[in-house]
Amino acid sequence: MNAAATRTLARGVTATRKAYRPFSATVAQTTPGLPESITRVGDPLAFPNEYPGQNYVFNWCLNADGVTPLKKSAFRITKPLDLMVAGLTLPKTSSLKVDVGGERKKVPEAGSDALDFDAFDEALQSTKDKLSLSDSLYCPEGYAPGTRTGVRIISNAGAIAPDLLAYLDRAPKKDPRGQPVTCYVLSGAAEFSGYAIEETEERMEDGSRMVVSVATVVVSGEKPSLKRVVAGIELSVEGLEADARERAEKKAADEEKKAV
Repeated sequence: MNAAATRTLARGVTATRKAYRPFSATVAQTTPGLPESITRVGDPLAFPNEYPGQNYVFNWCLNADGVTPLKKSAFRITKPLDLMVAGLTLPKTSSLKVDVGGERKKVPEAGSDALDFDAFDEALQSTKDKLSLSDSLYCPEGYAPGTRTGVRIISNAGAIAPDLLAYLDRAPKKDPRGQPVTCYVLSGAAEFSGYAIEETEERMEDGSRMVVSVATVVVSGEKPSLKRVVAGIELSVEGLEADARERAEKKAADEEKKAV
């Protein structure tokens, strides 16, 4: 696949805390005339200005995906309880099977005859910008069904978020990080559908780098279709798997040549 840009999948935010002397200890040392009970006052704790929909680490992760939640209302949804926190309804089923039918034909790949890279990049940037300005963002996360391929959907369409969560397989809860498949779903906009696959380097835990593929899906419309989004996810996963097989075959062939 042609690579239009590079991304780092593993992203994190680090923070440092300054050491402080507990209030109770300071009082005990500087005012010995006060009763001993003053030393039992709890130590002060500082909490960041976070609340449901405003999580700094997740917001940084969204920033890395190109979306800045300017209205400070972005919900990471990994389990049904998160839907309730976001003010959304629970899905009717916890494991939703979606038959996309002919929707796959309506989601072309960037670089094909049906969709050039420039048109896709323009639509992608416009969608990111409009999502950033949305009143709220709903971001279901999980594995593509039957795989261990992580998917994140960034959307202002709360109506389909519950079904998207039900469609995805539940993944272990971890700190937010970039996913192999990122879907940008925008409601109240002109209709557009497409996806792109690009190669990038992922930093491993030992500091080494590995070439991997990542996928980006864009679906916009007045009321984006659940089936259209799922079709984009399915096509993306198939493309990622094909790229992985191609790299594995090339590696095996290179090793065979070295052994000769």
